[in-house]
Amino acid sequence: MIRSFLFSIFFFLGIILISIIFLPSFFLPQKIVLFGGKIMGHWSALCLRIFLSTKIIIKGKENIITNEKFFIACSHQSMFETFYLQTIFNSPIFILKKELVKIPIFGWYLKKIGSISINRNIITKDNLGFFDQISYMVNKSNRPLIIFPQGTRLNPDDRSPFKKGAGRIYDELKIKCQPVAINSGNTWPKNGPLKSKLILTISILKPIEARLDKEIFLRNLQDNIYSELDILN
Repeated sequence: MIRSFLFSIFFFLGIILISIIFLPSFFLPQKIVLFGGKIMGHWSALCLRIFLSTKIIIKGKENIITNEKFFIACSHQSMFETFYLQTIFNSPIFILKKELVKIPIFGWYLKKIGSISINRNIITKDNLGFFDQISYMVNKSNRPLIIFPQGTRLNPDDRSPFKKGAGRIYDELKIKCQPVAINSGNTWPKNGPLKSKLILTISILKPIEARLDKEIFLRNLQDNIYSELDILN
């Protein structure tokens, strides 16, 4: 209980402090803000190690796609991956809920780094051009897009089917997919107390080739990620 309390206090104080320090970056090139995001990623890992005695392991670095465009599809159990994956990959482009960009200061950062926002379950003019916006952002940037095909943070043992939108994005982009499985929910769950002295593993899986049938892609992606999570758990 004390470990969890100390982690939460220091983690969020650190995020707030980093956000304040980087306020001038709103008037500077985007890469300055992206650097701040990497610092937040390292800070999240440092807090886990110090206050929860979490051992963080990265598997499969040799599988990381290089010298060509790709997008990342990652399991989603915790806030951890939204911060830490920025330290492994080249400052990914996030797809997120419209509500997040309305948060003062934090939302400004999300806009500055080029995040793509969407109103979930609502048909709007912006949503109709959602996939065009994704294609435009990926084509003009050297940063990979990151998606969470489960749609939201889930419990570690939840094996809900992946959202069909992941297949639509794959079909639209026509580039390789880098699957990533993370068992972060065992340590830092969506709900409930944080847990200490566990191993948090980021497993970078073998890429899925481009231009498969989108349903075959989605099935392969889901099978690969859930099979790896079964091993990690």
